[in-house]
Amino acid sequence: MSDLLRPSSAPSTAQSAAELLEALRTAAPLTQCITNAVVTGFTANVLLAVGAAPAMVDMVGEAGMFAGAASGLLVNLGTPTPEQRAASLEAVEAATLAGTPWVLDPVAIGVLPVRTSLAGELAERRPTAIRGNASEILALAGMSTGGRGVDATDGTEAALDAARHLARRHGSIVAVSGAVDLLTDGERVLRLSNGDALLTRVTGGGCALGAVMAAFLGTARATGTGALDAVAGASLVYTIAAEDAAASASGPGSFAVALLDALAAVEPAEVIARAHVEEEAR
Repeated sequence: MSDLLRPSSAPSTAQSAAELLEALRTAAPLTQCITNAVVTGFTANVLLAVGAAPAMVDMVGEAGMFAGAASGLLVNLGTPTPEQRAASLEAVEAATLAGTPWVLDPVAIGVLPVRTSLAGELAERRPTAIRGNASEILALAGMSTGGRGVDATDGTEAALDAARHLARRHGSIVAVSGAVDLLTDGERVLRLSNGDALLTRVTGGGCALGAVMAAFLGTARATGTGALDAVAGASLVYTIAAEDAAASASGPGSFAVALLDALAAVEPAEVIARAHVEEEAR
């Protein structure tokens, strides 16, 4: 292990994750998702499995009204139709006024101009969290032109400076997904190494994680837990469940089903025992 890393943050981060999971299952936070058409059903089922209440409200005239009452909001730019673009801006404005935490997932930005422009506009509205792969985070920070569609062409470590920049500029938690997830609030840097490669073989694996983050952030707001711990908690629960799903799956199809079962079954004590967390020394 590098001298710059220390595992001492693991107990507190894992403990917070376990406590948030328990609180989430009690509260069933209402989680609004403005997300892409490819993953809507899977995302809703993931939220139900973990214990949240999904609401796929993405119509202009309703999105803002709902965001003001929701526990958390996800804005995912996977298929940004004109209606969704307008609904996203409406929902974010209402969420900001109501104090509803929200997550920006800047899917496939960089080369594609419409979503890239929208992602930049939304980022300026200070998301509670920004979640993406390394190429998306680099593109949002203006440090690259993005990856290959939804696939990253950069490793998470390559996006560390970009993640810190975005976190400091927008006051957001930035989560860079990869083989080792990298999370930062601009000062602290966490590396989480749970998970399984089968998550990359299922459509919606990353998009659904953004929704789980929104649910955990909504729970954290009610319990007074910090946003970095909430985002880390969502990632840990999700990736530990992925490990369990992969152990029983024979391929991507059975993995997708097994992930739902694993999310419903994962226990807080397992999260504490199995979390792999390292924090970079300041």
